[in-house]
This record gives sequence, structure tokens and C-alpha cells, in this order.
Amino acid sequence: MSAPFRSSLFLLAAGLGLGGTACAPTELLEGADLPRLQAVTDEVQPERVWNDLLTLARKHGADQSIDCEPLAPVETREKWPELCHLSNSLSGNWVRSQLVGVDGLRVTDDVSLGENGMRTSNIVAELPGTTKPDEVILVGAHFDAFWQGADDNSSGVVALLELARVLSRHRFERTIRFVGFDMEEYGISGSHRYVKEGKSTQVVTALVFDSIGYYSDAEGSQQSMPGLPSPSQGDFLAIIGNDDSSHEAAQAYSLSDSLKLMHTVPLISPANGTATMGFALTLSDHLPFWFNHQKAVFLTDTAPFRNPNYHTETDTPDTLDPVRLGQAVRVAAAAISYWAGGPTP
Repeated sequence: MSAPFRSSLFLLAAGLGLGGTACAPTELLEGADLPRLQAVTDEVQPERVWNDLLTLARKHGADQSIDCEPLAPVETREKWPELCHLSNSLSGNWVRSQLVGVDGLRVTDDVSLGENGMRTSNIVAELPGTTKPDEVILVGAHFDAFWQGADDNSSGVVALLELARVLSRHRFERTIRFVGFDMEEYGISGSHRYVKEGKSTQVVTALVFDSIGYYSDAEGSQQSMPGLPSPSQGDFLAIIGNDDSSHEAAQAYSLSDSLKLMHTVPLISPANGTATMGFALTLSDHLPFWFNHQKAVFLTDTAPFRNPNYHTETDTPDTLDPVRLGQAVRVAAAAISYWAGGPTP
């Protein structure tokens, strides 16, 4: 999750509408085959998700950090010393190998060289749709990380990989595109270039993971988010949308609630989320889609508002919650399946 700013968001309590529209769950989820969606979520294997996280964190821990001098001037490196502990090589290679090993996916590399000479290598895998292949549901997570980056963002990457495995066993009306974004921690570069270069034109809705593994039941474990009367316990998954994607955020919340998957809190950031620019809640790989007026829903544990290990050497697997990490993946599996129009019989 990228560098610090703050924002005002609005809590959307259960039973209240999003974006000013009151909708009952049955209206939000029109046409949803809940038993079939439940069956898909049941295919998620939390143990496999956790083992993947352990592997990916080790990859980051063993990797050579990217040379930070060309990335930022001295004063920036002094303010954010984590920039000199950023890695993406071993993690990117491993993510690509995992996606290549999933039957039914077409895997390609999306390489871009910016004006500053910094190379980004997004990893793209597609599950073609059956009746609406030109309409895409995108699932994204960044695979670069500081130190081991267990929560930020190994947790999001392993969620993407598990969904690729589970959803590839089914067929959906729309295409599902899994994208491992590169260099999010340096100016959300991979996703910014992806959208700027017109590669997202077919995306109907995007779902982005960033830091979904840290939870606490302790009172006071959740810091108050700017402009938001936050719960005092960090025991929930935040489902964040903006004006353009408020309906989809409501659907993800309603699916989790209807299927009793986990405790979620839906939030809406007005407009494109930059009125007051919220750190951790708007500045991740969903933001380029919001800027481009495309629908994107962001799943997060709220990172620095909850996790004391954020962007430090102590962001390690032993600080995370394997059970609720698995539950978060199931929330995403239901939402993506629903938006993609399936799974079809």
C-alpha cells in the first residue's frame, strides 16, 4: 500500500443505502444464485492460502532490494527509508509460475518503461468468458513489497492466486482477468501505466486487494479513520468503493452478509477519492480506475489505521490471522463470481 495521505470516507451501516440509494439485499443481488455462489466460496482452501503466504513472504525476505537511489532523492529516502527495502523480482517470478500452472488461464506479461527509465512488469492471466468475453472483471494485487511484506501485500497476492485456481474450474459469462501489479509502492506505477495505456478499456468492474490479513478483537485496535466514526475493534474487512462503484461495494457487502462469510464494513469515498486524498484507503491500485471513471472495489484491513507493522521489518506472517484471511478470499470469490455472471451450470 503506497505512501501517506489522508481522506474522508463515509461509513455505510447495514440497512443504509450507498451513494444515497436505499436498496434491500434482494434488490442489490437480483438474479444471484446464492447456493451456487456459496459452493464456489467453499472451494477456497484457507490452508493453501496460508501456505502460499508463507512462501511469498520468504521470497521477499530472500530477494535483493531494488536500487533505491534512482527511485527517489535523498530527502525522500530519509523520510521513507522503506524505499530502500523494496523487492519485486523473486515474488514476480513466483506469481507468474503459479498462474502459468493453472489450467485454463492465458498468461502474458505487460511490460512498460516509463519516462524515468523505471520498468514495470505486470503479470496478466485471463479466464475467457463464455457469452460476454469482451466484458472483463479484473482482480488485482501488487506483488512488490517492503521487507517480507506479509500483510502488504503478500496477503492480497495469495488471495488473487487462490481465486485464479478456484474460479478457473468454472465458466462465467464475462472474462475474469487476474493482474499482478508491479511497483505499487512506488507511485502505484504498474496499475497507473496499465490504465493510462488503455489496457483497462474492457474492464466492467475491478476488485483490488491490498493488505487483507491483519485483524484484532482488542478494544482500541482500530484507529479512527479521518471523517469516519470507525469501529474500535480491527476485526472487520473494509469494502471500499467510490461514487462510481458504490453499487458494487454494496453488492460485495450484501453477498458477505447473505452468505455469512465474515464481518465486513462498507465505506464510500466521494467522487474519485481525492477530495482530501486518503492514505491507505484510496492510494492503491484501485485509484487509477477511479481516476478513469471505471468501477473498482477495494478490499483492505485498513493497513496503518490498524496494523502497527505497516511498512516495517516486522510485517511478518506470524502477525496475521490465517482464518480471517481465508474468509476475506471467500468474500471476493462470491463478488467476482456474481459480477462475472456465474458460475454457469
